[in-house]
Amino acid sequence: MSSEDNKKKVSAILVLEVLGRPPEFLTETLNNLIKAVGEEKGTIVKEAKINSPTELKDQKGFYVSFTEIEVEVEEILYLAILMFKYMPAHVEIVSPANINLPISSWNDIFNELVRRLHGYEEIAKMMQTEKVILENQLRTLLEAENKKEEEKDIKAKKTRKKKEEND
Repeated sequence: MSSEDNKKKVSAILVLEVLGRPPEFLTETLNNLIKAVGEEKGTIVKEAKINSPTELKDQKGFYVSFTEIEVEVEEILYLAILMFKYMPAHVEIVSPANINLPISSWNDIFNELVRRLHGYEEIAKMMQTEKVILENQLRTLLEAENKKEEEKDIKAKKTRKKKEEND
């Protein structure tokens, strides 16, 4: 490996957080995330530390935990991909002190960013459409239920009226 290849490598620390229950599940999830990060293209996990789950003060029964993962990536693009894929709570580039990137690397990073944003936008639009459909279905069901209740009330009034007339 040439010294130029070494200059492209980037060391960083990622902090990944999880929330849920039971606490054992959080530790298992963080172990799985560490393994998955290590399997990403161009990424080596140098060290990982999982902090013990702690119960949330304002939501009893729910726990939070996090892991600090020190990674070395072959180039800054791979770090950008890790950020988009795993959405860490914090990222700290440890080395190199300066990162000089050619235009092609910037293009790769920005195209990855745009690709991910389009994916998120597509999901958001689908969810908005599904929300409108569900609201319309709920409105239709509620209207049908209200109509049934009104008919039931009218029938009950007629029955009472007939009963009063017969008495």
